[in-house]
Amino acid sequence: MTSLNALAGAAIVAGMAAVATPAAAGTLDDILARGELRVAVQTQGPPFSFMDKNGQRTGSAIELTTLMAEEMGVKVVYLDFDWDGLLPALMSGKADILAADMTPTLARATKVAFTKPFMYVGAVAFAKQGGDIASVDDCRKPGATVAVLLGSTGEKLAPTVFPEAEIKSYKGGGTLLLDAVASGQANCGLNDNSAVKAQAAAYPEGTFTIFEELLSKEPLAYAVRYDSMDLLTWGNLFIDTVELDGRLEANLDYWVNSDAWKADH
Repeated sequence: MTSLNALAGAAIVAGMAAVATPAAAGTLDDILARGELRVAVQTQGPPFSFMDKNGQRTGSAIELTTLMAEEMGVKVVYLDFDWDGLLPALMSGKADILAADMTPTLARATKVAFTKPFMYVGAVAFAKQGGDIASVDDCRKPGATVAVLLGSTGEKLAPTVFPEAEIKSYKGGGTLLLDAVASGQANCGLNDNSAVKAQAAAYPEGTFTIFEELLSKEPLAYAVRYDSMDLLTWGNLFIDTVELDGRLEANLDYWVNSDAWKADH
């Protein structure tokens, strides 16, 4: 009996010690202790993140993550990367969260965790106005060249929707695709409709024809590391909150669903 009592007592003490042991600090604790939320954003990716005519970083993702930081009670720090540098920056710990027009694919989700979608987009093709390409079907013709962004879902989608075309991948921001089409390096470009529409506005009117046919439907979400489940939970609650109180709708209506921002930025 003495041995049994001793074992029972040891178990109770061990259980109490386990309860009393503080939980390991999470990413949210680190952010609050640091006093800043570090956000990886695309260097030039309007309307989500870009430098405007006044030299200020702005866009849909910038305003929403600034709001995140305000709700946390910390300041926000933006880290600029080309598209293919965003995931490595997050995974290496340089950034706490990745805020871009990124699709949460199964392949990407093997490396990082995604929040719930904050909006949906579709891929579209575009061409130089007045050229030989008058429709999406022309982009599908043998010998046609299609510009895509390195590491994007467009790069993965292109061989499926344009199986006989030559696919050219460009490293950097989505404006490189527009430059390639405008300069004749590629016949067509393929990217998210919101990005193409916003980026084309920086060129002279009539430079491009953006074909209306949606070639895919994709969600957009923000990303965190898998060791940041506390931040993921908070991020999902943030999206729910700003969706319910109308702040998300106001943001998307200004930045994505209209051209209103162009006069200001």
